[in-house]
Amino acid sequence: MRHFGLVMGIKITAKPRGFCGGGKIVRCFVREKKIYCGSRYREVDIFTYTDTQKTVSKQGRSKKVKESEPKQKNLNDKNSRRYLVQLGNLNFGDDKKALHVTCTYSGKSLPKTLKEAERKISNYIRKVKYARKKAGLPPLKYILVTACVTRKNSGKPVRIHHHIIMNGGLDRDEVEDLWRERRKKGQKKGDRTGYCNADRLQAEEDGIAALCTYLVKQGGGKKKWSSSHNLKKPVSRTNDSRYSRKKLEKLAKDSPGRDFWEKMYPGWTLTDNVYGVQYEYNDFTGWAVYLKLRRKE
Repeated sequence: MRHFGLVMGIKITAKPRGFCGGGKIVRCFVREKKIYCGSRYREVDIFTYTDTQKTVSKQGRSKKVKESEPKQKNLNDKNSRRYLVQLGNLNFGDDKKALHVTCTYSGKSLPKTLKEAERKISNYIRKVKYARKKAGLPPLKYILVTACVTRKNSGKPVRIHHHIIMNGGLDRDEVEDLWRERRKKGQKKGDRTGYCNADRLQAEEDGIAALCTYLVKQGGGKKKWSSSHNLKKPVSRTNDSRYSRKKLEKLAKDSPGRDFWEKMYPGWTLTDNVYGVQYEYNDFTGWAVYLKLRRKE
């Protein structure tokens, strides 16, 4: 065996073809996992897994199963970011009336803590729910992203703002006008909490993946998200017989482009040439391919 490197002081050697793993030599197989995220967006993972995992799982093509929701809702977590994109596309990618709402704070309304900001945005969401119910509209569905930057010296939050993707139906002016403080005595309406802008969600060829990616990456500081409980959850299906380890290694070596993947997945194409396909290598499990696909028009 060839010397491969040192990990935590332990010598790692290259394994014979068809094997992977750390201390023990473990047989590896290749799984294709399709993740369904609405009619226009889909993700596909092609990766290796061990014979032990293969033994306890169903072989061949599986039935559709719900994807597990990430435990962390912090957007610094890769799995959490990815799930947000999947959830957003599935629930709002085909909704032509859906809205993207941005809520900021004026100087006098700026929350002193992140907890206070979460209380304010929760009150706003309750107002939107009530307005929808009063108008005879279906229940509110939403994804909420809260971004916060804190001062280094004091740790106090600055530039707190919120992004909400929600189902449409309410007039945009009404949605914006609800972003207010509690009414004071003698007031018909409370003071405006800050700036609120509701834009019609513009789905692109890849659904709303671009918007979700923007929400994940924009700005600095901490970002976390939450969602209503009535959202549809992404489902996936696995196939253990479509790709071999040898074929996966060849794909990683050749890095085929759009034409190849269109033949592999008829009716679908890469969302773009840069992020639509990614090839990643892990010292212990080998190569993996991650595809982001949009339905061809």
